Amino acid sequence: MSEKNRKIHLSELKDPVVFVALGLGSGLSPKAPGTAGTLLTVPLVYVLQQQTLLVYGLVTLLVLLTGSWVCGYAADKLQVHDHSGIVYDEVAGFLITMMFVPAGWTWMLAGFILFRFFDAVKPWPISWLDKNLTGGFGIMFDDVIAGLISLSCLLMAKNFI
Repeated sequence: MSEKNRKIHLSELKDPVVFVALGLGSGLSPKAPGTAGTLLTVPLVYVLQQQTLLVYGLVTLLVLLTGSWVCGYAADKLQVHDHSGIVYDEVAGFLITMMFVPAGWTWMLAGFILFRFFDAVKPWPISWLDKNLTGGFGIMFDDVIAGLISLSCLLMAKNFI
């Protein structure tokens, strides 16, 4: 088992910040924890899309502003930089992906697929950021860029439809 996937002990889960970084436990999924963390965000996006853009933006900003600290804290506590279970960055990335997109399950599915693709495959510049940025900011930033690229794809598709 690689260090990035090491088992998390129950005592580590008792720390509320680590629990939040692990996507309320969704990041503990033995298969595709990033996908599980993104799935956790689907109901949040659904609710936020029923609100004003200001509310959606404020929640996203809160996640972005706390993300580097939450992810960095969890990485330090787990003693693994970017442990696969840390999925708070996926929450941020998927919130960005869906921010200016019309509400509806078709758009949600398209955004989910695009975000997971860019987050998992990590084409340049995402791969460069993932390898070269450290700390909580490094954990967050590649997912922020994956979210922005996914959002750009969705907005281009929206313009053609």
